[in-house]
Amino acid sequence: MTAIRNAFNGFVGRHGMGAAIFIGAAVFFWVIFLIVLPQLAMLDYSFRHNLPRADVGGPQDVYTIANYSYFLLGNDSTLQTTDLAVLGKTMLAAVFVTLIDIALCYPIAFILAHSATGVATRLMVIGLIVPFWVNEILRAFAFRVLFGATGVINGFGQSMGLWDVPIDFIRADVALYSGLTYAYILLMVFPIYNAVEALDRNQIEAARDMGASWWRVHWRVVLPVAKPGIASGATMVFMLTAGALAAPQILGGPSSLWFTQLIYQWFNQSANWQRGSAYAVILLVVCIGFVMLLMRVFKVNIGAIGR
Repeated sequence: MTAIRNAFNGFVGRHGMGAAIFIGAAVFFWVIFLIVLPQLAMLDYSFRHNLPRADVGGPQDVYTIANYSYFLLGNDSTLQTTDLAVLGKTMLAAVFVTLIDIALCYPIAFILAHSATGVATRLMVIGLIVPFWVNEILRAFAFRVLFGATGVINGFGQSMGLWDVPIDFIRADVALYSGLTYAYILLMVFPIYNAVEALDRNQIEAARDMGASWWRVHWRVVLPVAKPGIASGATMVFMLTAGALAAPQILGGPSSLWFTQLIYQWFNQSANWQRGSAYAVILLVVCIGFVMLLMRVFKVNIGAIGR
């Protein structure tokens, strides 16, 4: 509470009481009415029976764990491996996309922070931001066109004689992973950039003067400073990838099923909001638990991610 009070007093001193009240009210409204209350309502739904409207609020409308037990045991009380496998595949895919984003964005962020200057920096930032002016759905369809059987990549490869028949990038999930990696790349670049920018350039030069190779400079000097930014970006990319729906629907192959698609089916196709809510809560809890575990393993706290 003392830290919050000091932060509030500092904000009031810089911007005035009016701005502080407005920001506080906006944040309160956002957190309570757009995050906490909807999540609590969904949690309540997840412990309810799927009843006809006339029976809602009646003697049959009681709390139950049937929706959660269905996820584990199905209707015949045997382990339901299908939904569990879909959840596991979704988590692994989210981890894979997050690792690709880290590998791509770390050098970009380092170049932006310590190599590019002036016009080069502005051009790199514009090149990163401008493509995201296009709607996410349109970008997903653009990737489908790019990776389709008659798309740009197959057309180029066949015209160059690299392969004779079109490669099914859609069925192989290459298009899906590429689209998800690109969709959240900004959420990885800028947190790492903010962390690396604080690094004193003299530390890098000193390490180089002492004979350290570039990979050792990054491992011992840059990465410890960049770790909070990497953790912050990885958290956002992982959570958004695991909860993605549009990209799996558009870019996923016939055998590719995302856990969010199961949730969508329960909500919209089966009209079973209670079971859909239970599946959504399961996804949320698993994602948060996984992120907290990784934070503990890599010794990164919430405060570091918040910076």
